[in-house]
Amino acid sequence: MKLTESLLQALKAHGARQIFGIPGDFALPFFKIIEESQILPLYTLSHEPGVGFAADAAARMVGGLGVAAVTYGAGALNMINPVAAAYAEKSPLVVLSGGPGKNESRAGLLLHHQAKTLDSQFQIFREITCDQVRLDDAGRAPSDIARVLGNCRRLSRPVYIELPRDMVGAPCQAVRAEPAPAVDQDALDACVDEIRERLKRAARPALMVGVEVRRFGLEQRVAELARRLGLPVVTSFMGRGLLADADVPLIGTYMGVAGLPEVTELVENSDGLFLLGVIICDTNFGVSASKIDLRKTIQALDGQVSMGYHSYPQIPLTALVDRLLEGAPAGDSAYAMTPRIFPRGMVADQATLTPTDIAAAVNDLMAEHGKLPIASDIGDCLFTAMDIEHTALVAPGYYATMGFGVPAGLGVQAATGQRPLILVGDGAFQMTGWELGNCQRYGWDPIVLVFNNASWEMLRTFQPESSFNDLGHWGFAEMAGGLGGDGIRVATRAELKAALDSAVAKRGRFQLIEMSIPRGVLSATLARFVAGVKQLNAAR
Repeated sequence: MKLTESLLQALKAHGARQIFGIPGDFALPFFKIIEESQILPLYTLSHEPGVGFAADAAARMVGGLGVAAVTYGAGALNMINPVAAAYAEKSPLVVLSGGPGKNESRAGLLLHHQAKTLDSQFQIFREITCDQVRLDDAGRAPSDIARVLGNCRRLSRPVYIELPRDMVGAPCQAVRAEPAPAVDQDALDACVDEIRERLKRAARPALMVGVEVRRFGLEQRVAELARRLGLPVVTSFMGRGLLADADVPLIGTYMGVAGLPEVTELVENSDGLFLLGVIICDTNFGVSASKIDLRKTIQALDGQVSMGYHSYPQIPLTALVDRLLEGAPAGDSAYAMTPRIFPRGMVADQATLTPTDIAAAVNDLMAEHGKLPIASDIGDCLFTAMDIEHTALVAPGYYATMGFGVPAGLGVQAATGQRPLILVGDGAFQMTGWELGNCQRYGWDPIVLVFNNASWEMLRTFQPESSFNDLGHWGFAEMAGGLGGDGIRVATRAELKAALDSAVAKRGRFQLIEMSIPRGVLSATLARFVAGVKQLNAAR
């Protein structure tokens, strides 16, 4: 077996379902084997940031590994931002980079694509990945690959694998996956006993679920746990979309002053707040109406559990949830809740569009035709998604990078086969919207809603006096045909309704709806979020 084949088989065994990539001369030899071996399907895109975002979204949506394959230097360094986003948001992304051959540095010449040194790229990726390896020793490669891929799954964070171009065909043994680290059962029992006691003593316990619940495939088990314990459940902002299809008392998404008052009150007044897989970051907790004393919470994240002033190290989330389920009562003591009423019934008249209208129109569409998974960019499109019925969602809610939405939607369709709904602002579309041109080759047909106010409007809300936030109108609808899809521009509620009905009926080509929104018109959620951030900044 060739080294590249051994690597590809190991990726598949660890849960990779496809590879997204862009070839280059240092990567041509291993791209050839990827294509000819057909161990994993290969989808090539147009720009490395799109490759990273697509692979990241595929991993987020279905679990397993996302794989992004690029060339050395100009390719890999072009993908640093998506990899940093995956690291921040705990997404198991594998970066495969071609590299110079082992003997090429001996020629005495600088190599093209080289930055400072031939090792600079490796050192840069060391900062934004949890493990790294250069496969320059075929005998050691199987154990190195097993270690790196095992850490990618166990830690749910990106890893970096560099493949020198003169090593791709080297004979190599198969990779044997590393066994899962042993869990101290006594420590696990003590931890679970303390959690149960804290929840039992609490007058107002509550469960908040975050991204690790999806990353480790625990949604159904967590839903069962919540039902058995009778806990009300909310998601963090980053965790929006979790438990969308689970039978669980899901109250809503916690967003502090920007969210629903009943959700804010439930979380901030809880004396037994159980944070399960929730990243403690500003977008999740930075706009709290009243400061949450995190010392009084139960935090299960990053392979440990913290309560008060002490922690239980090396307690994997999966082991924790399974042990909690073992001792939970078998009866159903589900929390009684009043379901949230999302905006629906958009009046199809000649009124100009608002983000609330868009959310209502999408809810109407899903009520009639079924749920669609959503890939959202950052900006008011993501805050508008908070008013859309609970459905699977991928978005850069913490790292907050622009350009995620469109390639993420392509990653979702490649990974799931489901037709996605993509929410993206005009500024983000200018960055990566052109990846839609690849849809025709692969039969992808997302529905793309472009929020166009000819502005970086979210930035304007924080600094309205700056004219550099003006973008002008680019005419995205007219460009859709040249990219292999269909496009239409709408400005009224009636036009949006007709465009959505037409889009959902057409299959085989992407459907782009460019929605003209007046400047200064924000979703109610974003308006509350901005006001909360300004208030907090003024108080500091």
